[in-house]
Amino acid sequence: MKLPRDLSGERLAQLLHRHFGYRLTRQSGSHMTLTTTIEGSPQSVTVPRHRHLSVGTLSAIMSAVAEATDESKRDVRKRLFGG
Repeated sequence: MKLPRDLSGERLAQLLHRHFGYRLTRQSGSHMTLTTTIEGSPQSVTVPRHRHLSVGTLSAIMSAVAEATDESKRDVRKRLFGG
């Protein structure tokens, strides 16, 4: 499955909240910092608040989430986008 090309930062933040429990903890300019707690340890990821995220940025965010949750990047993609 290919990564979506028209995903906004706002929509990705919603998906991260729904599937992984990330919440907005800080905003600086056009970037949001989302944080969740995994096994008692806070894990953060920064998401640009852009209308369309580039594929490389989306891939990097998914890699960070995969590392924090100890899941494969493929599993993260399935949880976020289905399929």
